Amino acid sequence: MQYKTVLSDAADAETRAAIVAPLVAYNDAQVGSGGHRPLVIRVEDEEGQVLGGLWGYTRYGWLYTELLAAPSGARGLGLGRRLMEEAEAEAKTRGCVGAWVDTHSFQAPRFYESLGYQRFGELDDYPPGHSRLFYRKSLRD
Repeated sequence: MQYKTVLSDAADAETRAAIVAPLVAYNDAQVGSGGHRPLVIRVEDEEGQVLGGLWGYTRYGWLYTELLAAPSGARGLGLGRRLMEEAEAEAKTRGCVGAWVDTHSFQAPRFYESLGYQRFGELDDYPPGHSRLFYRKSLRD
C-alpha cells in the first residue's frame, strides 16, 4: 500500500477521530480500556448562557482538567475552586485515584497549589519568557 501525507490547518472532528482510532486500539491492546469519559461542568447565567466552566475527562483512573475558565466578574470569588472540587468529587465516584492539570506560569500555578496540586513537570520558554507547568494531585482518601 502507498501512503501519502496531507498537511492542513483545518482541525475537523472527523479527521481527529480517524487519527485517534488506531492509537486507542493500540493502547487498549497494551493496557486495556482506559474508560475515557468526558467531565464537563458549565457555568451559566440566569438565561442559561454558558459563561465559563470546566472541560476535562477521566481515563485510566485519572481526572485531567483540560480547560478551566471563570467569567471575569467571578474571579476571586471561589468559583474556580468550586469547579475543581466538584470535578474531583465526580472523579472519585468514577474510581479515579488522581488528577492532573497543566497551566502556564502567568496563569494559575498558585491556584492549583492552593488546591493541593504538586508540580511534576515544566516546559521552559513556552510561550517564550514563560513556562508550561504540570501538576498532579492524589484523590485517595
